[in-house]
Amino acid sequence: MNRSLKLLLMGCLIVLLSGTLIGCAQNQSQLETVSNVELQRYLGKWYEIARLPNRFQNHCAGEVTADYKLLESGDIQVINRCRDQQGEMDEAKGIGRIVDTGSNAKLEVSFVSLFGLNLFWGDYWILGLGENYDYAVVGMPSRQYLWVLSRQTEMSTEDWQVVQMIVQASGYDPSKLLITNQ
Repeated sequence: MNRSLKLLLMGCLIVLLSGTLIGCAQNQSQLETVSNVELQRYLGKWYEIARLPNRFQNHCAGEVTADYKLLESGDIQVINRCRDQQGEMDEAKGIGRIVDTGSNAKLEVSFVSLFGLNLFWGDYWILGLGENYDYAVVGMPSRQYLWVLSRQTEMSTEDWQVVQMIVQASGYDPSKLLITNQ
């Protein structure tokens, strides 16, 4: 495992722990998710359009993607990639699991595995979703993290306006979003 990936995983660990502690202190019921996610439609490749700045992605200069694949176990394989500031592709592999089977909109992800056991699960809540699964807004109850994803490398002006309304209605500040260089 290369040094930058180790640092990324350590950063994820710290961030997930702090996010979990902060999330416990807030009223999680105030963050609403979409009412239903058809998991098969959600799987596949997504391009990051924007995010709240975070430590574990500080090294990412652009070309940020997330790939989701359903495993036989029912868990979801997560592969996040980005081009780092030196021009190299970096990759983080993780696992996701659904925690709200009624809606499939609340998941947890882990990028830390020790002897086959995934540790330090972080919330991954789907707050907004395009009618045709062409965009998604993902956050967590602590409101410390947020990602805007799209099936394309660019988002239409109309969809971006809807996304900004979702972001604001979810208690985030849209002006703090960092636009991703795709």
